[in-house]
Amino acid sequence: MDIQFNAEKRDAKGTGASRRLRRDGRVPGIVYGAEQDAQQITLDHNEIYHLLRKEAFHASVLTMNLGGEKSSVVLRDAQWHPYKQLVMHLDFQRVKAGEKLHLKVPLHFVNDEVSPGVKLQNGLITHVMNEIDVQCLPKDLPEYLEVDLKDIEAGQSIHISHLKLPAGVDAVLHGEDDPVVVSCVPPRGGVAAEGEEAEGEEGGEAPAAE
Repeated sequence: MDIQFNAEKRDAKGTGASRRLRRDGRVPGIVYGAEQDAQQITLDHNEIYHLLRKEAFHASVLTMNLGGEKSSVVLRDAQWHPYKQLVMHLDFQRVKAGEKLHLKVPLHFVNDEVSPGVKLQNGLITHVMNEIDVQCLPKDLPEYLEVDLKDIEAGQSIHISHLKLPAGVDAVLHGEDDPVVVSCVPPRGGVAAEGEEAEGEEGGEAPAAE
């Protein structure tokens, strides 16, 4: 998916200049990296507001049209007004084809409703993570990672090491060796062991043979 957006160079800096830009429907920002000088930019608030609502905008290599010149960038930070639907500032990083990226990628969970832990054991799926950090070349960056829950049982968890990552994509771990991504929490009272209910219906354990 090729997501493009427009930007303009800006020279005016400072709080006052940024405030004037926002009054005019513009968003101040900056683009840096790729061994080039950082460039102050402005963006159209309406265009960028709608793009920010798309999941892919946060985890894709984007095409920025800056004064007629196109370059590849990734979104690094988006600052919002504390209580208004107003984008305050954006940071972008330039992308080099042969240089690895370190970026957060969203997780898409599928088939939880057919998993034995939910369907047969009345477990509850608990998402511990909704995104993970990955490292890869720009050409290998996935828009999202799919986590298949069709085999998870109550009491089981899926760790980062269980995820099927595309070729060329590595998970970046922070301190914890193999953190949990998602768990299936057993119902209150736990899951009965196989045959336990049948034994209860028969009136308990059979007497020991003499």
